[in-house]
Amino acid sequence: MPETPAPIGAPGEHPDQPAISREEVSHLADLARIELTEEELDHLAPQLSVILESIASIREVASADVPPTTHTLPLTNVFRHDVVVPCLTSEQALGGAPEVEQQRFKVPHILGDEQ
Repeated sequence: MPETPAPIGAPGEHPDQPAISREEVSHLADLARIELTEEELDHLAPQLSVILESIASIREVASADVPPTTHTLPLTNVFRHDVVVPCLTSEQALGGAPEVEQQRFKVPHILGDEQ
């Protein structure tokens, strides 16, 4: 099993990891092709720092003896087995249809002749 990476800590917690800057938020917005105003950049930078701090705190809880999971409970397949069973014949299936054409349900045309 791969070793769990060491926690990286919260933004601004270490000298080599400053809090996310306005310029970084602007760069991320450009990469995502999101246009942000100056006010939005000022507002979002601290919020993204809080999100990164939250992620860092979750990483601190993770330990090497706890395997990563995608679900808290084990999943089981809820599908039934694929078993061949008797089905309707063409005559039985089309028996109640108002109109039949070449052993198919006949329905009104909804598209023009451009097909």
